Amino acid sequence: MEAGIVGLPNVGKSTLFNALTQSKAAQSANYPFCTIEPNEGMVSVPDDRLERITKFIPPQKVIPAALKLVDIAGIVKGASEGEGLGNKFLSHIREVDAILQVVRCFEDPDVIHVAGTVNPVSDMETIEIELMLADIQHLDNLLPKAERAAKSTDKEAKLKVEAMKKCLAHLSEQKPLRTLALDEAERKAVKEFGLLTAKPILYVANVDESDLAGKGPLVQAVRAAAAKAGAEVVPVCAKLEAEIAELDPADRAEMLSGAGLTEPSLAALARAAYKTLGLQSYFTAGEKEVRAWTVPVGALAPQAAGVIHTDFEKGFIRAEIYSLEDLEQFHTEKDIRAHGKLRVEGKDYEMRDGDICHFLVNR
Repeated sequence: MEAGIVGLPNVGKSTLFNALTQSKAAQSANYPFCTIEPNEGMVSVPDDRLERITKFIPPQKVIPAALKLVDIAGIVKGASEGEGLGNKFLSHIREVDAILQVVRCFEDPDVIHVAGTVNPVSDMETIEIELMLADIQHLDNLLPKAERAAKSTDKEAKLKVEAMKKCLAHLSEQKPLRTLALDEAERKAVKEFGLLTAKPILYVANVDESDLAGKGPLVQAVRAAAAKAGAEVVPVCAKLEAEIAELDPADRAEMLSGAGLTEPSLAALARAAYKTLGLQSYFTAGEKEVRAWTVPVGALAPQAAGVIHTDFEKGFIRAEIYSLEDLEQFHTEKDIRAHGKLRVEGKDYEMRDGDICHFLVNR
């Protein structure tokens, strides 16, 4: 699963990306469009359940869940019409599953703001408008071809045209597509177009070191605007997090403590992004590895098995499942089984976040 990082120039996007992915790339210069080509990287999703499992099942290695991030250049007003190479930049994130918008919530006279003043809510509106305009332009370009295909007796083509027109009507009212109610067939019909405002969004408030908890007026304004959009906000000081990410683990803990943090804010951000994407984790645990696997919320057991290997979904027989709480109470899988806590689930079982599983399959 992928998330695209967007925002105006000079809001701290690339600094945040480098810290999240622990990239050694140089920090971006203080001018617009210093990121020309998209940067891609993987970020681990911190999960203390992995450590709790390894206390009872010591493995050779531990593998957390991971998300792919795509960092594109700053979007400016007029991006949908090509300003600042906007069309090129926006095309890079049509394939991602969610949007992470970085919003500047700090004052610094040495860091240029493209609008001349720090107003995070105005920045949120600018990005939203540009994404909506880009979607309108994209649909307008695709619609004639779709209408020609719909002149045949192809029911799917006709459904696609109707869904596209429905999307355009909604966008013309300056409403993002994530607020448009589409049925399953309509969603499937337009999914291939990579419509930007149909993707779930998470706001990242880039704060000053004096407001790490995000209690200041700028972040509160972002929270209020995000709440109207049904989105979450995570406060992060990208500058501090970038410094922490470069330290050795021991020094990192000391710096966190000095800043009054129990964990890097990036950990909360990674978990929030995971949630925004509608994802959850299940675990496999053995001597070779303890590993977190990513599945959508609502995934059935065969789908979960298929994440390990596609053949596992086809040959799925059953899953043997227990909880972390059972492991912490009984300490071994043998004792979990002896106390009747090992559940045997079939093809219709809906996976729960935190399940520890063994899959039995025909190979």
